[in-house]
Amino acid sequence: MSDTAPHADASVRPARVTDAPAIGRVQAEVWIETYADRVPPEVSAAFDPNAFAKAWRASLESPPEGIHRLLVALAGAQVVGIAAYGPSQDPDTGQAAGELTVLAVHPLARHQGHGSRLVNAVVDELREIGAEVVTTWLPADAEQTRRFLLAAGLGPDGAFRDRVVSPDGQTIREIRLQASITDAEGAS
Repeated sequence: MSDTAPHADASVRPARVTDAPAIGRVQAEVWIETYADRVPPEVSAAFDPNAFAKAWRASLESPPEGIHRLLVALAGAQVVGIAAYGPSQDPDTGQAAGELTVLAVHPLARHQGHGSRLVNAVVDELREIGAEVVTTWLPADAEQTRRFLLAAGLGPDGAFRDRVVSPDGQTIREIRLQASITDAEGAS
């Protein structure tokens, strides 16, 4: 494909090391929006785009063992969303469960289908590697995200956890959502 070929206005692809600065910006914006009122100020002050970019760059340069992937949503050539996934770390979900560990769409790029494209791509890739279930964790009071994920087909499975989010032990209650991703028809 030549460099002059038309590009899709919106797409999803695997993240590249060169995407790290944009990924850091998206994550920082979303984490600030999501967690700034839920964590102490000294914790939210650490939501720095450069720090996130550095961590993602290191992860992309030397990926963790196993099946861990980072996808980016693009508006033209601009990274506007991210989705990371890997095997579920929850012992009660079984061997065939994948976990959507990060889902973030820049606030200015929402309601344009980027989140749906990211979730669909994660489910497609998890299905390809044999996962039968996808899970994700979110703050119990994150109503907008919960509504989005419910519309995408995930639902609460009754699991919850209290995640420590500060050096002094402050916690945020999180709930787990899940969905079966097996094809009922048996077709791929």
